[in-house]
Amino acid sequence: MHLLNFTPILLLQLTLITVLHGAKWTYTGKDGQQYWSKHYPYCGGSFQSPIDFDSELLRFDPTLGPMEVQNYDLSSDEQLTLGNNGHSVQLSLPSKMYISSLPHRYTAAQLHLHWGSSGKPAGSEHLVNNRQYAAELHVVHFNSDKYPNVSAAVDKSDGLAVLGVLIEVGEFNPTFEQFLKFISGVKYSDQRVQIPGFNIRNLLPPRLDEYYRYDGSLTTPPCYPSVLWTVFRNHVTISHKQFLALATSLYSSHAQDSTPVPLNSNFRKPQPVDSRVVLVSFKEGRGLQGTHTVTSPLMRKRIVQQLLVGDLADLADEGLYQLLPSGPEQLRVGEKKDLKDKQSEMLAKSKQQMLNSSLRKKSQTNRSVGKFGLAEDTLSYISLEQRVFHRLKQSHAENQLVQALKDTVFPELNLKSYLDCRSDLALPTIRRILRGRPTDEAFELDRSLTKALMNQGKTSTVIKKSVPVTKYGGPSPAAPRKPHSQGYPHPWLLPMEWED
Repeated sequence: MHLLNFTPILLLQLTLITVLHGAKWTYTGKDGQQYWSKHYPYCGGSFQSPIDFDSELLRFDPTLGPMEVQNYDLSSDEQLTLGNNGHSVQLSLPSKMYISSLPHRYTAAQLHLHWGSSGKPAGSEHLVNNRQYAAELHVVHFNSDKYPNVSAAVDKSDGLAVLGVLIEVGEFNPTFEQFLKFISGVKYSDQRVQIPGFNIRNLLPPRLDEYYRYDGSLTTPPCYPSVLWTVFRNHVTISHKQFLALATSLYSSHAQDSTPVPLNSNFRKPQPVDSRVVLVSFKEGRGLQGTHTVTSPLMRKRIVQQLLVGDLADLADEGLYQLLPSGPEQLRVGEKKDLKDKQSEMLAKSKQQMLNSSLRKKSQTNRSVGKFGLAEDTLSYISLEQRVFHRLKQSHAENQLVQALKDTVFPELNLKSYLDCRSDLALPTIRRILRGRPTDEAFELDRSLTKALMNQGKTSTVIKKSVPVTKYGGPSPAAPRKPHSQGYPHPWLLPMEWED
């Protein structure tokens, strides 16, 4: 997902970061995506996009209704700006367009595409069960209930919502032709033309009720994890001629440059999952027969409350299933009733303990609740980076910025996403919550989790492939996939060792 036409407001916000990290980046070569994190540390951080929508990550959410978009049918009298920003072709969108089916109003800002090359028509960013499509359309929106413009929203954890459309080569698409026929006027970087408006809704699939939903990031630098992704299940088609227009007509270089650089294969590779799951609004279909239904946000909030103020020894003895990835969904049928009874008993005990807590403990708990996202708490990534960099500079450890940001941001993002059902609860997050609890209880729970995860790793069906992992349980971006071997510890356990 691209966000490149920065306004003066955002440029002012990014002044320090630009000085620190530089600005040039490409998809390949010496400034390619494997080096982005050297200049843009969030690109090596947590909750990055795109990802592969593997069937094992999918969780059916019956509360996900159809996506609703408003004022997408633009008049031909309206003028839109089509431009080449050196990384993609981008079309400006009027602010009257918005998404109305999300908790906040998300106003449209722009759309752009990612695509492959004439020799390899595979350039979508998101994959479906390891399948890459020819191209992908992103329609970018910002949270206009909370922020005045996309520039102010781009680095906020609730700032952006992007609609993704997978594109395959097939039948001619007359709606895509409404702007593709003008790309000869934006062959080179920084060129722009004005084009008449058209029905943007027809760029999307006919059905808006079937989609993948997850928490992720911009797919280009600065890679802020600020995007609520909605990628539609059904793809659209463009003709081979239309695809070639994208893949062969554009250049990432300027018109005055002596050597033209073709603009193609402008897609980011799949990123580590980082304990996330993907919510889906559909349950039927190939490969979906075993798709689990997510547990409710209320239940997840109760689990976090139990960690904050409950009896950790009881949780270690009886409630571990609540903390394991997709825990209740993996129980054998005969076990469910007993565990449900234990769960009710623990929740009642937790409620009583909360009522009997001292005022001091209540105040500590309230601070923790705010800190860990149970209350409204938006993360601002630019200010986070500045604070972490300042701390590291004092300790002469600036080269540790990427890892320090991971350690700072991951637990916050993981818990926020967990409470919205879009992640499993990862061990670093649990440990962060437990810091304020008695050492003996926290140690007992930690030890019990270790044992439970080791046992689960031997029979887990959630992750069948073992890969080198980061400290947060996600695969290393550069690591090749290896087959799953019996007895290999569940990747969710490995953060215990605090090693990559």
